[in-house]
Amino acid sequence: MELSVSYEEKTILKRLDWNLILVIFALNVIGLINLFSATHGPNSKDVESLFVNQIVWLVSGWSVFFIITLLDYALVTKLAYIVYFINLLAIVYVDFFGKIALGAQRWIDFGFFRYQPSETMKLAMIMVLAKVLSIKNTLNKGMGFKDLAIPLFLLIIPFALIMKQPDLGTAMMVTAISGTMILFSRVRKHILVSAIILISVSIPLAWKYVLHDYQKNRVLTFLTPENDPRKTGYNALQSKYAVGSGQFFGKGFRKGTQSQLEFLPERHTDFIYSVLSEEHGFVGSITTIGLFCILFFLIIRIAFQARDKFGALLSVGVLSYIFWHMFVNMGMVIGLLPIVGVPLPLLSYGGSSMLTTMAGLGLISSVAFRRYLF
Repeated sequence: MELSVSYEEKTILKRLDWNLILVIFALNVIGLINLFSATHGPNSKDVESLFVNQIVWLVSGWSVFFIITLLDYALVTKLAYIVYFINLLAIVYVDFFGKIALGAQRWIDFGFFRYQPSETMKLAMIMVLAKVLSIKNTLNKGMGFKDLAIPLFLLIIPFALIMKQPDLGTAMMVTAISGTMILFSRVRKHILVSAIILISVSIPLAWKYVLHDYQKNRVLTFLTPENDPRKTGYNALQSKYAVGSGQFFGKGFRKGTQSQLEFLPERHTDFIYSVLSEEHGFVGSITTIGLFCILFFLIIRIAFQARDKFGALLSVGVLSYIFWHMFVNMGMVIGLLPIVGVPLPLLSYGGSSMLTTMAGLGLISSVAFRRYLF
């Protein structure tokens, strides 16, 4: 019996960006390999189920990816504000009734799944800013203070609510993603200068009046982790030991001493890249970075080929989401940045992060799917 494929199915398969799909899948495979190693050490019986959970999230994530791909991304313009306000309400709910873990109140506990609204808020910001910025004609002169009023207002509200949890890392991610999209839409030079001056003045004020003691300790620990190797400096030092000990080819799959003997903290989430570096060395690390670079190149190409400014802004927003998470996560595990709770997209364990990332990539795939339609 011969299998027949309809003309419409052939057209759909041809219009999919298979390069994008293959790179995402390759990063997923790397993530699963390292998660299996991180959760199957001699003393890891209590976290072995995390690997199975991650497969469930991956299957769910790919389902979301293809569903969004087949939907016209123009639908986002109608849903952007709705998604934004629903996420705001969820964050407000968390601030009052959310589940407290590790000293922070960031999750809604559904029993079978802990949902982190601040994670999906990043995607909501991308959607709503793409809508707002796409209707502004600023290519010639750039945006002025009046043009920035609405985008900044939309940013300040979730930033303040996320800081209240407290979650400085996620708040800074939301700001970095939004800032990248605003800069892509062009801003007048005098506003850039004013922003640099404002940030320079705000840093010492934030240090004195805004940051909590534990957040200040993270910065101080980043500068001198050796001063307290058993407590505040423990995570940073163990991560650097793991990365450095991998050398060129690594110690081998499930042979990393720092991860297998559980010296490395949060090895399945924030420090998954440390596991990769220890077991697969420089070769594995640079291969992963190379795949991310290919992913960025593909997204940039899709943004330039988008049929409209809204599609281009969606692509840039999701690109900035993945880039800043990768940059901060890798920077903190090798000691170039302070340690914050930022996962590595497509590799770290986590349902909220995986579903949000795959949904964002689904938006890019939707833009690519329709880039030649006029």
